[in-house]
Amino acid sequence: MCQACSPRPTADGSFAETMVDTFNKSAVALMVSIGHRTGLFDAMDGLEPSTSQQVADAAGLNERYVREWLGAMTTGGVVHHDRSANTFWLPAEHAEFLTRRSTSGNLAVTAQFIAVLADVETEIVDCFRNGGGVPYERFPRFHEVMAEESEQTVVAALTEHILPLAPEALQRLSAGIDVLDAGCGRGHALLHLAAQYPRSRFVGFDLSEQAVGYANAEAERRGLTNARFERRDLTAFHPDRRFDLVTSFDAIHDQADPAGMLRGIHAALRPEGVYLAQDIAGASRIGDNMQTPLAPFIYTISCMHCMTVSLAQGGAGLGAAWGEQLASRMLREAGFDRVDLHRLEHDIMNVFYVARRN
Repeated sequence: MCQACSPRPTADGSFAETMVDTFNKSAVALMVSIGHRTGLFDAMDGLEPSTSQQVADAAGLNERYVREWLGAMTTGGVVHHDRSANTFWLPAEHAEFLTRRSTSGNLAVTAQFIAVLADVETEIVDCFRNGGGVPYERFPRFHEVMAEESEQTVVAALTEHILPLAPEALQRLSAGIDVLDAGCGRGHALLHLAAQYPRSRFVGFDLSEQAVGYANAEAERRGLTNARFERRDLTAFHPDRRFDLVTSFDAIHDQADPAGMLRGIHAALRPEGVYLAQDIAGASRIGDNMQTPLAPFIYTISCMHCMTVSLAQGGAGLGAAWGEQLASRMLREAGFDRVDLHRLEHDIMNVFYVARRN
């Protein structure tokens, strides 16, 4: 057994136990990601207690790999196991949080970030030594995973929970207004709105050519002539048109120049316009985040993506953990006189800012 797995105990053994628990949970997170990507959780959803071969057959996968995956899921407490019959099943209460039919939020989607970030570990280590950053292009699956996450935290909640935070914009969408999504990624939120409000006009800006190409192709596939997407570097955002509503979803903090982008958004709004932003929940000071849900995850994803992609552009490297105090201050410095902060029950990782010019 490796020395790391048999640590010399401290006085009470608590830290050693914490680290072993961390290793196990990290391993489970990686295997949960694999379970999502291979469709294993969906195949096991509602399946009677089954052998590893039966699970593999249901998912159309190789039995040997499925058997080892089941070992991780069983010892990790995700899958239940009948030792005498050597069968496995996914409890319904677990399936509710791990399958594509979930209505409570598929946490297996979020687990994918562990593997995505690990893919650039060597380059991040080099940045620790030499500075600089890792560019967007080195994260080929990031937009794909973010789009899945967005479907749950943004798209599914847009009409019922998020848009009502800006009632003046919501009331006018049916009649027809101009909407910009800054940092739109694959455009899922904007495409959803374009389908729901055909009289309004929607534009999405994003630095990633791949993401913009995907969004335009999807708009064409759905026949949405009121939505289009442009590759736009928002480092120095100088708007050439005006909008009634500007949105950004988890996009400001990883820009090269977040302050400049906020000033550009302010300038892009018509006098009665409103800016609606989703960003990471938490405080601006590390010591104030000890009780923040998912704080270690937020700092990790910041270090290994949000901060580093900004630094790769020679940017500010603000990071995902910039915090509510700094975000509110920067919004006011950008020219917004009124900034309201909202929390929604369905989303423990994010907060929502509604900023107005008046």
